[in-house]
Amino acid sequence: MTFINELKQGQKLSDEIYFVKKKVSAVSKNNRAYISFTLMDKTGTVDAKVWEPDQPEFENVDEDDFIKISGEVILYRNQHQIKLSSCSVAKAGTYTVSDYMPASDKDIEGMYSELLRLVDSVKTDYMKALLDSFFRDNEFAETFKSRSAAKSIHHAFVGGLLEHTLSVAQICNFLARHYGNLDRDLLLTAAICHDIGKTKELSDFPSNDYTDDGQLLGHIVIGAEMVKEHIREIPHFPKVKENELLHCILSHHGKLEFGSPKKPMLLEALALSQADDLDAKQETMKEAIASTVPGETETFSYNKVLDNFFRRTSEEE
Repeated sequence: MTFINELKQGQKLSDEIYFVKKKVSAVSKNNRAYISFTLMDKTGTVDAKVWEPDQPEFENVDEDDFIKISGEVILYRNQHQIKLSSCSVAKAGTYTVSDYMPASDKDIEGMYSELLRLVDSVKTDYMKALLDSFFRDNEFAETFKSRSAAKSIHHAFVGGLLEHTLSVAQICNFLARHYGNLDRDLLLTAAICHDIGKTKELSDFPSNDYTDDGQLLGHIVIGAEMVKEHIREIPHFPKVKENELLHCILSHHGKLEFGSPKKPMLLEALALSQADDLDAKQETMKEAIASTVPGETETFSYNKVLDNFFRRTSEEE
């Protein structure tokens, strides 16, 4: 198969199979109907357009289908796009599912071992007991390792939740050393637990979509409820520390308009929200740059999530 990260401008595609992550029917500014597919494999995603959408073969394809396509790779705003000429639902057995599920390029078991080392570094007994109740539970661990950190914005791949959580925890560990007035155990526990609600907010691959709980409650509320439930089983967990930990989780998006029920009111909550935002935005730009054509260092592209233009850094000395 031709992987998405191998596509080149002008390349003709014939009977290539991809996974349909998204399908949208729309009308262009000049009133021309079209269908836009987001096609996916383990190396990334690519936009594919159909400018004659009334053909049954395109209407019969839906999200979460594996489809066999023909078309041509074009360049649009410094990103590859496929102009589709034909497609059909691929027959089972003609593709290997693992080739189409995006996954972290880092070792998942190695990352989880590093996360457990951070768990073991927490010295406060009741905080350590809380972390152990989640991350040393085999069933929870397997779910946590398999989930993404988002549907599409950043770390939207198998192992993405683990990769993002470990990165945020490592940043917070540094901040705790750098700023001596932070409660390290509170901050690190909050960092490791801040996105556990995503294990219930998002479904498993290949759909990687919002569950009913995810739509109605969201991962912040779900995560706070999960932590509160586990705290009930831990003897002598101080109420003041429970409230501080829950506040860090509830405020980790930083602003009300970003989905946080509360704005950060503790030093640790502020540090966590900044670490979370930093890691998410760095990954968003990394993924956006990866989708552009290498070598075009002087060409700027636009990213809707970042609401800004970006380009690759020049390699010249």
